Amino acid sequence: MKSELELRGVQQRFHARDVPGGYLTAVDDVSFKLAAAPPQIVSLVGQSGSGKSTIARNVLGLQKPTAGTVLYGGKDIFKLNRAEYDEYRRDVQPVFQDPYAIFNPFYRVDRALWKAVKKFDLASTRAAGLELIEESLRAVRLEPENVLGRYPHQLSGGQRQRIMLARVHMLRPSFIIADEPVSMLDAQVRKHFLDILLDFQREHGMTTLFITHDLSTVYYLGGEVMVITKGQLVERGPVSTVMHQPTHPYTKLLLDSIPQPDPDQRWTTRITPDELDHLDTPTEATQPETPIL
Repeated sequence: MKSELELRGVQQRFHARDVPGGYLTAVDDVSFKLAAAPPQIVSLVGQSGSGKSTIARNVLGLQKPTAGTVLYGGKDIFKLNRAEYDEYRRDVQPVFQDPYAIFNPFYRVDRALWKAVKKFDLASTRAAGLELIEESLRAVRLEPENVLGRYPHQLSGGQRQRIMLARVHMLRPSFIIADEPVSMLDAQVRKHFLDILLDFQREHGMTTLFITHDLSTVYYLGGEVMVITKGQLVERGPVSTVMHQPTHPYTKLLLDSIPQPDPDQRWTTRITPDELDHLDTPTEATQPETPIL
């Protein structure tokens, strides 16, 4: 079902004894829409603790927001009936950060794929199910004979993460919620993973909410980017525009923190916690005009 995901005034608070007021606001009045058609990639970028993963849990229905609404096709996802929620679970698929924790170490990795086949009735016979699994593994650049029948610890992190992408490929959802999916992968495997997400967008019409702190992956994926800090969205626009013409001080700070690809230059200063707390004034660049050798 092609539809639309929308966050409308979402707020998430957590009780915290040591914080003034007795609670911590992780997400503060966040609103945005994700359209299934045309398919798109929208990145949500910010530092650790900015509220990114909390938003992912809200969208996936894993955590009900303190205030505001998460809407799917115009309906509150926390008020869907059983049939509607089953459809939502199929149409909005997660890809999480840790490619090992998502598997039960006591079962072979095949189990995660076969459970999807059975849960969502993807094949009428076992032979058809196996054919579908093998097709999806090849779509994410895995050879079935190299991964099927193995336990999670026998595979690399990149292989485990791509098995989760194979599961997504089998289900063909409208939306993928990818929460820091490449942070534990090396550079080469990371590129393969990002290319698969781009293939999913172009060839299968999937929209991805890509959550990360890494601006280089955001730039590679393209599309749109939303910048979040302290639970608030502070900037949104096409990646090329936000990267080259940022308007908010926090976005400028993120861009200034990217190391320059010049081995002869060295940083002379560090970004301090005080700078993160005083973002009303743009910060100066952290790179010197002349290198310190």
